[in-house]
Amino acid sequence: MDIARSLRAEARRTNERRLLVLAGDPERTRERAATALDAADIPSAETTVVGPTAFLDCEHHEQSRAEELLGRTRTAVVLDAHGELRPDAVGRTVGAVDGGGLYVLLAPPLETWPEKRDGFDASLSVPPFGVDDVSGHFRRRFVETLRAHRGIAIVDADTDAVEQEGLTDPPPSRSVPAPTPPSDAWFRSETYAQCLTDDQRDAVQAFESLRDDGTAVVVEADRGRGKSSAAGLAAGNLAVAGKDVLVTAPQYRSAAEVFARAGNLLETLDIGFARDRASEPQRLDIAAAGRVRYAPPDEAAALPDDPDVVIVDEAAALPVRRLEQFLDAPAVAFTTTVHGYEGAGRGFSVRFRDRLVEGDHAVTDVSMTTPIRYGDADPVEVWAFRALLLDARPPVNQLIEDATPETVEYRRLSAADLLADKHLLREVFGLLVLAHYRTEPSDLARLLDAPNLTVRALTHEGHVVAVALLAQEGGLSADTRATMYEGGRVRGNMLPDVLSTQLRDEAAGIPVGQRVLRIATHAAVRSRGLGSKLLSETRAEFADRVDWLGVSYGATPELVRFWADSGYQTVHLATSRNATSGEYSVVMLDPCSDDGAALAARHSAWFQDRITAVLSDSLDDCDPDVVRAVLRATDSEPSLRLSEWEWRLVAGVPGGASVLDTNPKPFRELTRQHLSAPADPAALSAREERLLVRKVLQAQPWSAVAEGLGFVSERECMRTLGGIVERLTRLYGDLWVQEELDRHL
Repeated sequence: MDIARSLRAEARRTNERRLLVLAGDPERTRERAATALDAADIPSAETTVVGPTAFLDCEHHEQSRAEELLGRTRTAVVLDAHGELRPDAVGRTVGAVDGGGLYVLLAPPLETWPEKRDGFDASLSVPPFGVDDVSGHFRRRFVETLRAHRGIAIVDADTDAVEQEGLTDPPPSRSVPAPTPPSDAWFRSETYAQCLTDDQRDAVQAFESLRDDGTAVVVEADRGRGKSSAAGLAAGNLAVAGKDVLVTAPQYRSAAEVFARAGNLLETLDIGFARDRASEPQRLDIAAAGRVRYAPPDEAAALPDDPDVVIVDEAAALPVRRLEQFLDAPAVAFTTTVHGYEGAGRGFSVRFRDRLVEGDHAVTDVSMTTPIRYGDADPVEVWAFRALLLDARPPVNQLIEDATPETVEYRRLSAADLLADKHLLREVFGLLVLAHYRTEPSDLARLLDAPNLTVRALTHEGHVVAVALLAQEGGLSADTRATMYEGGRVRGNMLPDVLSTQLRDEAAGIPVGQRVLRIATHAAVRSRGLGSKLLSETRAEFADRVDWLGVSYGATPELVRFWADSGYQTVHLATSRNATSGEYSVVMLDPCSDDGAALAARHSAWFQDRITAVLSDSLDDCDPDVVRAVLRATDSEPSLRLSEWEWRLVAGVPGGASVLDTNPKPFRELTRQHLSAPADPAALSAREERLLVRKVLQAQPWSAVAEGLGFVSERECMRTLGGIVERLTRLYGDLWVQEELDRHL
C-alpha cells in the first residue's frame, strides 16, 4: 500500500507520527491493515493490535485492556473500532506510538459510523433507557476531527480509494543535541547522561533537593515528556545515597517506568541490588544502602515504615484529601500529567497547589514541554488533544472575575448546544475536569451521547462560571428493581442501587430523581454563592418533574455543610473508605414530591436507628467533624427514649456516682439527639462535640481521645465530658431527671 509507505517515510524523516484510517467492511479493513504495515516495513514484534480479534501475528489486547500499553512505546498500534470505539482506548493507545511510527484506525464507513450503535454505546444506555436512545454526537465529532487535521490519511478499504493523503511535507527534523550535564550536580554524572532533553535534565536536578528534609518538588508535563523517567533516575540516586524511597500512583502500571529507570541506572552504576519481580508492587533493595518500593495510595498515605522520600506519580488522578496526607513525609515529589486521561493537571494546580505552598515544605516547580517520544510538532498529538478534549479548560480569570449571582444566566445546555459552540464545550468540559480527581475521554462521550445525562450551567457574559452534570435515576420497572434488590448489576442508577441493595429497600427504585454527578465553580469566583445559585436554579427547574434530587460524594465537613445548606439531607454514610479518595461517601437527598419525601423520611429514620452502632464499629475512625456534619444534616427528628434506669445512670455521671462504661447506650442516644436536632445549638463548643463523637459514639480509648483533642491529661478530658453530660441532661431531661442530677452534684 503506497500511502502507508509514504506516511511511514515522512514520519521517520520528521520523527513524528502519522495516522492511517482504514474505513469499510471489517474483514477488508483488517486485510488492508496487514498490507499497510508490511508496506511500511513495520515488523510484527513492534506492533500491537487493540480490538476484538487478533488478526495479525503480533501482540493483541481487547480495548478494555488498552492500559497494558501505558508507559510503553510501539512502532505501530492498530485500534480496531469495528466492535466498539472506547474513547479511553484511543487516549491510552495513541500515546504509545513512537516517533516515526503509525497509528492505524480501523472503522466502519465514516459516513454511517455515527449512526451505528456499538458496544460502548450499550454501556451508556442505563435503565430505563435503551441503546437506541444513545446519540452519536461523539463519533460524529470524532470523524470531523479525522477529516480536519493534518497528518491523517483516510482510505476507503472497500474500494482502495484514498480520500485524504495525510502527508504534510514538512522539513526534516533537526537532530537535538544531548543536554549538557549541570556543573553543580549532586546526583551521579551517569544520571544526566541518560537525560534526553534539557527539560528532563532540569527535572532530574530539581529532584536533587529531596535529599534534604522539608522539601517538595512538583513536575507537570503532558504525556511523553519523560517525567516518570526523571522520577526514576532520581529515585535510584536517592536510594544509592541511603534513602528509603516510597513510590505511589493510582495503579502500579502508572509507576512502572519509575522502577524501570531506577533499575537501569543502578545497573549502569554497577551497583548490586535485589529486584522483586515475583509480583507487583515491585521493590528495589540496595545492599547496605536504601531502597525504592511501591505501595498503592491508600496504603502509602499512612507512610508505612517511615520513608525518607515519597514520590507520587500521576498525582492529579488522586483527590486533594489524599494528596494532603503525603505532606507528612520528610520530602515529597508530585509528578502529574497536565492534559490527558490520567488526570487533570490543572485541577491539581487549582485545588492542591495552594495547600502545598502554605505547608512546611520548600517547593520547587518544574514544567516539561519538550516531547521525548516524537517531534514537538507532531500532528497526531494535536489531533488527539482536540478529538478527546485533553486540553479543555475553563475561561481565563479575566473574563469572569466580576461574576456574581446577580450577573449570571442559568442555561440548559443540550448536546447540540455544546457541539454548535466549540468554546462553550471546552469551557464546560474544562470545569467538569476540575470538579473530579479523575476525568477520562469516555466522560466526554457520556456528556455528548448518554440519554440520562443533563448539563446545566451559569454563564457570565457568555462564559461558563459554574456547571452541573446530572443523571436521571429511578423510575425502574419491577423486574429491574428485583434484579437490583437481589444483587444483580444494573448500570447507572447509583442511588437506587445503594438504597436497594445495601439498605434493603426494593421500592427505592420507583421514584424518579436527578443525581448531581459533578458540580464545579470556576476557581476565580468561588465562595460567592454561585454553586448554591446553580443548585437553586436546578431545583426550581426539576422540582415539578422528579421526586428527588440527590448526590453522593466523599464526605468532608465543608462539603456536607454546603449540600445541607442547599436543602439536601443525609440518608446514608458508607462504612468503608473509598480506596482512592480515602473518604467515607455520604448519600444525601432533597425530596421534591410526596413520593420523594417518603423515600427520604424512611431512610433518614433508618440512618438514625443504625448510626450509633456503626460509629463504634466500622466508622470508629471517621473524622468527628464529618460525623457532626452528617448528623446535623439529617431531617429525621430522633426520638430520645431512655428508661428511668438509663436516665439515672446518665444523671449520675457528672457527680461521679456512675460511669459511662456501665452502659454506653443512653449516652450515645443523648449524643445523637443533640448532634442531630439540638435544643440549643450553642450549648456545646465544636471541641466538646468532637469529644462526644470520639469517646461516646466511636468508643475511642481515653488516652487517644485526650491526645487527639489536645487535653493536658486524661483526667481533664474526663472532667470535660462530665460537664458536657450535665448540660445535655439539663437540656433534654425531665424535671425529675434534673433533680436526680442535682442530688449527686
